[in-house]
Amino acid sequence: MSIESIRSPVASDLMAVDAVIRARLHSEVVLVRQVAEYIISAGGKRLRPLLVLLSGGACGHVSPALHELAAVVEFIHTATLLHDDVVDGSDMRRGRSTANAQFGNPASVLVGDFLYSRAFQMMVAVGNMRVMEVLAEATNVIAEGEVLQLMNVGDPDVTEAAYLDVIRFKTAKLFEAAGRLGAVLAGAPAEVEEALAAYGTHLGTAFQLIDDVLDYSGDLAQTGKNLGDDLAEGKATLPLIHVLQRGTSAQADVVRHAIEEGGLGDFEPVMQAIRDTGAIAYARAAAQAEAKLATDALGPLEHSRHRESLLHLASFAVSRSQ
Repeated sequence: MSIESIRSPVASDLMAVDAVIRARLHSEVVLVRQVAEYIISAGGKRLRPLLVLLSGGACGHVSPALHELAAVVEFIHTATLLHDDVVDGSDMRRGRSTANAQFGNPASVLVGDFLYSRAFQMMVAVGNMRVMEVLAEATNVIAEGEVLQLMNVGDPDVTEAAYLDVIRFKTAKLFEAAGRLGAVLAGAPAEVEEALAAYGTHLGTAFQLIDDVLDYSGDLAQTGKNLGDDLAEGKATLPLIHVLQRGTSAQADVVRHAIEEGGLGDFEPVMQAIRDTGAIAYARAAAQAEAKLATDALGPLEHSRHRESLLHLASFAVSRSQ
């Protein structure tokens, strides 16, 4: 199923969320508006707001407050992108220059801070303490995940378990919160709230695993970023960890050197080692296992168009090419 079909039950709500995003981006400070508009207008899949809306719809509740929270989740995600690109020194995202390449690192960091603070203003206005608990915890865990990832840069001894911890902190936690929020606003039973939270965790993990696969198998025109960016930054993602664990000593030495040194000097031999060890297939299988866990988690939900879209969204997360 296409992403457009998956979005169809909440298409009008997504338009309302975009209107909220535009309205809440307003600032009297010109540079804040310029940088925020630049990164938001780059598009993206809006998967996290989509998850908020589908989760609420699956619980029989879509409202203006849910639109606000969907925008809050997108603001938090966008703030992390601004900060990540500065930390990583990235110069391309979604097929165009990153905000830090366009406006400089200081502006990107500070506008990221603006988006975080605006998100908290918006969640306070919703007036639901449970909502604030969910999003405050998520934001804190994401920050811890960013630090964990930073600590792992240039380290070829990162284990698969440690790598997955970073994903669950840095990426999956916001997906978990997005799934949980719809249930919270709907006043759904605890069983349903936990089911949607678990769905979000596994969906986010699958999504990030495929992102890491595409760094070695994607196409610039589709992914909007350069092949090998993770390698250049010294990040030991699952395809590389698999080579280190399953490859020959020569293959492991090539990958180890590439992670420790960063850059793309070893890109071709690393790619050969990835192909020879079946690392891409291994990482895809791990993503598919997470997608299966996501769909299994939806058992307590009643059948609905929104639930069907959630099922198809898990399949989309692992079959996509961008």
